[in-house]
Amino acid sequence: MAIKDRLSGNEAVAYAIRQINPDVMPAFPITPSTEIPQMVSTYIANGQIDTEFIPVESEHSAMSACIGSEAAGARTLTATSSAGLAFMWEELLLAASNRLPIVLALVNRTLSGPININCDHTDGMGARDTGWIQIYAENNQEVYDNMIQAYRIAENKKVRLPIMICQDGFITSHAVQNIELLEDEPVKAFVGEYEPEEYMLNPGKPVSVGPYAVSNYVMEGRKNQLIALENAKPVVLSVAEEYARISGRKYGLFEKYETEDADYIMILMGSAAGTAKEAVDELRAEGMKVGVLKLRLFRPFPADEIVDAIKGAKAAAILDRCESYNGNGGPLGTEIMAGLYRKKACIPAINYIYGLGGRDFTTDDAARVFNELAAAEAIGEEIEQFRYIGLREEG
Repeated sequence: MAIKDRLSGNEAVAYAIRQINPDVMPAFPITPSTEIPQMVSTYIANGQIDTEFIPVESEHSAMSACIGSEAAGARTLTATSSAGLAFMWEELLLAASNRLPIVLALVNRTLSGPININCDHTDGMGARDTGWIQIYAENNQEVYDNMIQAYRIAENKKVRLPIMICQDGFITSHAVQNIELLEDEPVKAFVGEYEPEEYMLNPGKPVSVGPYAVSNYVMEGRKNQLIALENAKPVVLSVAEEYARISGRKYGLFEKYETEDADYIMILMGSAAGTAKEAVDELRAEGMKVGVLKLRLFRPFPADEIVDAIKGAKAAAILDRCESYNGNGGPLGTEIMAGLYRKKACIPAINYIYGLGGRDFTTDDAARVFNELAAAEAIGEEIEQFRYIGLREEG
């Protein structure tokens, strides 16, 4: 039976962690993820879970401790944001290459400079090529559901890779929303016990973790890691199907909102998708055929599936909450356009940058993008690529 409550996104993640009851949680505080280890440590102090909490001196140490405990056969997680994730960067690569199914609750926050503690996706996108699975949430319900599904994805024998469960800092992490929680027993049964086949503290089968690899073996290791990442895509879908049976909530690689007959489609991820959906409802009421494709799974990137979902549109707007500094677009825009090219899907696609450092993204902003696409398509005019939404000089 569903439990109806009102929780912030951080509270929802901590609640899911209590239900999962992992073995080890090393963590170091950083805004806006600090509440997660704080609440988990309270659960531990109250005797509600028996997780071993390890206070460490930095985020680099937090991920190092995660690697050690997971390699030893303990189900492990941590939480961080922004510069904390950047400080972990070296260890993120080790966790993925050693095939350790660690879960990381990432509360997205911009990276300096200038100094800013508000939301954008700079931190998660900076770690996009470290070999971790990445799943993004629009709201508090989704981050709770994603957290419960995380270990089932990461620990799958065909995957065995670390996973980031991402939510937007302050926008969802601190905002309180209505939420439906599962009871403890169904969650425990769904997640199951962790029984790794190989781990360091197994006296009957000694293994080496993280040894030096000579040149003859590195490429094969990287290829096997890539195969595991590609295997994650069908596993994400199969776990979501099973989760729907106990929760009634369905998830996929992405969500299609009014896209079936849409002439113009906006593609984005995170909390701004809710704003875009509101704009779609308003424009649909005026007779404009628009839709939103909200990406849930960013790594592995579902390029073919995205192209199949948007190729019938007249034009698409791809919105990035991150600046890549490559002069050609944001991470989402670059990868979707590459997918369109490979599949020979000839639709105009415009990349926009929005919401950096917590800049507001409004329904008016979303409507302006849709109207800009429609106007340009109607007169056959090309829109300037790689545009910023909401710069002050734009008025």
